[in-house]
Amino acid sequence: MEGNGVSATQDVTGDSRGHLDGLWAAGKAFLGCEYAILGGAMSWVSERNLVSAVSNAGGFGVIASGSMTPDLLEVEIRATRALTGKPFGVNLITMHPRLDDLISVCLAENVGHIVLAGGLPSSASIRRVKDGGARVICFAPAVVLAKKLVRSGVDALVIEGTEAGGHIGPVSTSVLAQEVLPVMRDVPVFVAGGIGRGEAIASFLEMGAAGVQIGTRLVCATESIAHPAFKRAFVKASARDAVPTVQLDPRFPVIPVRALVNKGTELFMETQRAVIERFRAGELDQKEAQLEIEHFWAGALRRAVIDGDVDHGSLMAGQSVGMVTREQPVAEILQELVGQAVSALENRVGGPNI
Repeated sequence: MEGNGVSATQDVTGDSRGHLDGLWAAGKAFLGCEYAILGGAMSWVSERNLVSAVSNAGGFGVIASGSMTPDLLEVEIRATRALTGKPFGVNLITMHPRLDDLISVCLAENVGHIVLAGGLPSSASIRRVKDGGARVICFAPAVVLAKKLVRSGVDALVIEGTEAGGHIGPVSTSVLAQEVLPVMRDVPVFVAGGIGRGEAIASFLEMGAAGVQIGTRLVCATESIAHPAFKRAFVKASARDAVPTVQLDPRFPVIPVRALVNKGTELFMETQRAVIERFRAGELDQKEAQLEIEHFWAGALRRAVIDGDVDHGSLMAGQSVGMVTREQPVAEILQELVGQAVSALENRVGGPNI
């Protein structure tokens, strides 16, 4: 329109930002933040500093409780709240032996969103969180499980493809999105796994996602406490360097873990062999064996993230690691992603820029 001092390009850009806000409106409302971007819960990385930075920058930070005791989790929640007045959540591992106590801590500390991960949560755990006034977010690796979780009362879902870092499922993000998004409209669904640019965010939102979850892109954030050597490994890596571990025995289901290959990968294989032998000998039941595997990863990840042992520690990373090119503040990362999403939508509306 002439005479208003606003160019056609500005009109399109404004329309595109408004369109983006509309696409993830349900996710924003559910999380209570400016951008419907969940921070992936990464053990040793997603602690008070990174979590508060994500929330302060407009996203939704999530504490990775991992193997924390209830007392340690209480300290972490309070320390995070001291750094941000914005909403954030807590990720709890369902196989944790003190899961009920961890839930109690979250409820006592008025955590508004609890992510139950690492396995299918019990209906009792879901009810306990909801009865305590918090919202429940769970991971759904398939449509049938997504529907089951919603029937159990889950408030939102995350569908995470095999491109993700850490523990992964067998199905790609793009296929999961095509399977789940068209049929799951009762609760917000967030897409995760291999997302490193805003164009992908825009596409998943257009398919019906309420938002996304980002992990690997945040590892090299300025606010991340990850060791400089750990961050350098991410910056140097390409997508092909992040590969899943191999399951040695189909009778012993070990969840694959995607990480950058190093000597620690070989050490895991040796550890897995030893645990399988103890399982076969009757020294461990399946749950105990699985916990022992998890303890290996917790220790190996700490050696890499905190101590900087990138040769023998675990370098858990998603395939989007190739898009991590430098250390950046969280706010800059999120603004970059949002800008890319807006530009993608702008090109759809206004055609290619000339």
